[in-house]
Amino acid sequence: MNDEYRTGRMITNNQLPGGKVWLVGAGPGDPGLLTVKAAGLIARADAIVYDHLVGPGIIDQARPDARKVYAGKQASRHSLPQEAINRLLVDLAREGLSVVRLKGGDPFIFGRGGEELETLAASGIPFEVVPGVTAAAGCAAYGGFPLTHREHAQGVTFVTGHLKDNTVDLDWPALARPGHTVVFYMGISAAAEICRQLIAHGLAADTPAAVVRNGTLSSQETLLATLGTLPEAIARSGIKPPALIVVGSVVGLHAKLNWFEKAHP
Repeated sequence: MNDEYRTGRMITNNQLPGGKVWLVGAGPGDPGLLTVKAAGLIARADAIVYDHLVGPGIIDQARPDARKVYAGKQASRHSLPQEAINRLLVDLAREGLSVVRLKGGDPFIFGRGGEELETLAASGIPFEVVPGVTAAAGCAAYGGFPLTHREHAQGVTFVTGHLKDNTVDLDWPALARPGHTVVFYMGISAAAEICRQLIAHGLAADTPAAVVRNGTLSSQETLLATLGTLPEAIARSGIKPPALIVVGSVVGLHAKLNWFEKAHP
């Protein structure tokens, strides 16, 4: 793809400027959910630094001669510490390369994108941000439940289930609200505590809850339960991270709106 869309104009140019970093959201997994701009940058970059959650086939769209660096993070297994990734981006740009920093979902939704840009800014490296379809939106759409609905949820909150200090010390009264959907990123290992706290702060034990793993891919799994049964259901199924937990009555619409998994049994 030879066209870059920027500030409302289409720029035809096969060469990206070197010494610059593009922080790019790769979407939730399905390569078809890449934005046009993201696909064009991936195809033209000199170097791509990519995460574990970048969907299969997306890296294959890069130039054969592009430098590709895996910087993925899995539960308790980080190929590179965050500080090393930050420094790597600076070093590659200072080599005069055009660098795509590719992250699953959207880089500003639990993607540490802000931390990386702070380092680039402090080092005088020019950068741009290309948003992506975040995992919550993709998993909900392909899981068959809207995140908001006039009869079910008038708001939605994205929250991490794994804080930097390894606690789950969240604002539970704010999360345990009726008429609301909560999506927990990185919450599988803390599922029992999440469910316990939400029930303790006012949500009914029979509130619908779901886990979505490999969202938007043909291997997508959706585990349906309630707050009272979710921890046991996770243990019984053996489902592992990365996966999202979705809590709220919108999950109950899965039976009617589950279009994707019906097409990929």
